[in-house]
Amino acid sequence: MLWVGALFGLGVTASSAGTNYAEVFSLPDTDSKRAYDLMRKAFPERAGDTDTMVWKTDEGTVRDAAVRSRMESALAEIGRMEGVGAVAGPYDARGAAQISEDGRIAYAQVTFAEQADAVPKALVQDVVDTARAAAGDGLQVELGGQAITRVQEPPTGTAELVGILAAAVVLFVAFGSVLAMLLPIVVAVFGVAGGMFGTQLISHVTDVPELASLLATLIGLGVGIDYALFIVTRHRKGILSGKDPEEAAAAALDTSGRAVLFAGGTVCIALAGMLVTNLRFLDGVVIGTSLTVVLSVLAAITLLPALLGVLGHRVLSRRQRRRLAAADPKGEPVSGLAVRWSATVQRRPRAVAAVAVVLMAALAVPLLSLRLGTVDQGNDDASTTTRKAYDLLAEGFGPGFNGPLQVVVDGEAPTGLIRAVEGTEGVAQVAAAPPANGVSVLQVVPTTSPQDVETDRLIDTLREDVIPAAGVDAHVGGVTAVSKDFASVTGDRLPLFVGTIIGLGFLLLLLAFRSLVVPLTAAVMNLLAAAASFGVLVAVFQWGVGLDVLGLGKEGPIASFLPIIMLSLLFGLSMDYQVFLVSRMHEEWVHTRDNARAVRVGLAETSRVINSAALIMVCVFLAFVLSGDYGAAMAGVGLAAAVALDAFVLRTALVPAMMHLLGRANWWLPAGLEKRLPHLAVEPKEEDDGTPSAAPDEKAVDGAASVVHGFVRTPEGDPVQGASVTLLTPGGRQLDRVASLADGAYIVAVPAPGTYLLAVSASPYGARAAHVTVGDGPHVHDVELTSGGVDVAN
Repeated sequence: MLWVGALFGLGVTASSAGTNYAEVFSLPDTDSKRAYDLMRKAFPERAGDTDTMVWKTDEGTVRDAAVRSRMESALAEIGRMEGVGAVAGPYDARGAAQISEDGRIAYAQVTFAEQADAVPKALVQDVVDTARAAAGDGLQVELGGQAITRVQEPPTGTAELVGILAAAVVLFVAFGSVLAMLLPIVVAVFGVAGGMFGTQLISHVTDVPELASLLATLIGLGVGIDYALFIVTRHRKGILSGKDPEEAAAAALDTSGRAVLFAGGTVCIALAGMLVTNLRFLDGVVIGTSLTVVLSVLAAITLLPALLGVLGHRVLSRRQRRRLAAADPKGEPVSGLAVRWSATVQRRPRAVAAVAVVLMAALAVPLLSLRLGTVDQGNDDASTTTRKAYDLLAEGFGPGFNGPLQVVVDGEAPTGLIRAVEGTEGVAQVAAAPPANGVSVLQVVPTTSPQDVETDRLIDTLREDVIPAAGVDAHVGGVTAVSKDFASVTGDRLPLFVGTIIGLGFLLLLLAFRSLVVPLTAAVMNLLAAAASFGVLVAVFQWGVGLDVLGLGKEGPIASFLPIIMLSLLFGLSMDYQVFLVSRMHEEWVHTRDNARAVRVGLAETSRVINSAALIMVCVFLAFVLSGDYGAAMAGVGLAAAVALDAFVLRTALVPAMMHLLGRANWWLPAGLEKRLPHLAVEPKEEDDGTPSAAPDEKAVDGAASVVHGFVRTPEGDPVQGASVTLLTPGGRQLDRVASLADGAYIVAVPAPGTYLLAVSASPYGARAAHVTVGDGPHVHDVELTSGGVDVAN
């Protein structure tokens, strides 16, 4: 009730206050920023968003009376609409340049009274409907611009709803219970809703871009569902082992809840790494996404346990409840594909590692041709009016018309500069505007499109050769120049950003697992995941592989903002999976000091939940392809690829394979460093839950000098599950007794060094016994059972 009341109050407050998102974009110490400052000085009154209406006739010209009367009537009607500031058409003396040379294409500029995000959607729709009504009989009318984009986007929430439904299917398959399926979704919705309302309120006191809300929803849904999944899985395991629901919830919170806190902290730290880039417009993104992650963690460790207590045994499926009532609780042994895969990795670590590395390297190859830039309406789907308007303008006025450059001069532009710019290779036309407030502006239309690499070269030529040769104080600005500068700034600061978040992640894992190799391995894996996922991005969005299938429009450069945002999210999520995987391995290592067993058991017991969590995130991220936003779709595909590769290839194949190859070196830490590092327990040792465990329970190991462990298998090498393994003194007194796991593994505690009798029996394989001599460390003893055989130890 406390969460419901808090969310309701926050929602009412946020709704009353509204949003005040600010698209503040500043690149200090760049040429485009200096051009922008001069433009503000020259034209301080320009505030409203300007969109474009473009039309083309199949026969005759746009000057024909039939075409002109229809379009003038439509333009006049749009100009009378409340909220439209001005309409500049081609049918007057000042608009002659708005008609193409062949006379078949013309455009008009519609300036609204507000910026695009503040223009009422109903007004934009009226403009679109009025323009479209003039079309027909060989006349095509299309519209482009930021405000127009809003009316062709799918309904708000479509991507989120599809992602949640896909996650629900995965959860139901994993849990087999509708109530258990709903729990992670409810927790994620509370966390995301709280984050969105909080971000709305924060937007009134600091600059927060609208992008922050989209990314917060994207990451909040993913981590919220995943964190709840880890806790619910541990809770169900506790109930199946015989604990009452309240005790199981407390145990789940004290184990998986700790790991969730640690994982959420790593995500926030990775997000905060964006601050080192000194790109101030990202500050709002950090605030919005971090707030949502924090609230998702709080919901997982406070709201979720309360819901678990209310549901009681109903969190189990009906089949599980019937089985629990009919028999003594023994829990659910780890079995199936996870165990078989874990054993395969142990048997063939080199082959598994080689295949994984080759796959990741092959996917990373396209990264070599990565080109950062801006996405515009030329990347929209070919069926959208914005894309059609973009193409018509390029057809009628040249590809560079959609991204003109602005050479801004502090003072009056000399004739020599104008002629020099006109004579520059790659310039289609130059229009000099009269000086305003002591500033002159040359509108330069390139011969190539805004996303063409030749346009970037033209900007460099103007800045490095043409303007210095003219000896004037001038700067190159415009959206295309800003995009180029942003890509350069991002590329320059990316190494510092990557180094920061890799270093912070290394320190956190060093504290958690008391090892130098584990965090070093994690860092390398994170870089591999980043390289491969960006390779996928380049192949899809820059090369165009599969774009038509996904319905994502036209290929182009990768959005300049994406590397920093995507890497911060990727590194944070990768750390989550590393923590959940290695924490179980570390627990087993502490008990047995057997690296091979620790890696095998850790992978077998965590791979299923990690893969389920990753599959949910992939569904949520891919759903944002439906958002209608090309940039959001790019982020969704990139993050989905990154999570899939990280979970399914790296964490379940390459990481365990490498840990098998490295052996005991995985857990090496210099003695001097061991003494100086503070102790950070990600997950405490579990108490005995009555289930056959890969490690001895607390009672068994209390006072034990060592352990005997190994596998029980048939002569063909198949594991024997449920075999009774008993450790006895030479005189026949029983010391410990366990049942072998699904992979045939067992472990029994030894009170002191010496010689003991180990007896193993399983139907229909008969029994086998042998003397084992145990020293100060763990003793490995594999047992082979033959059908009907009896082996007597002398």
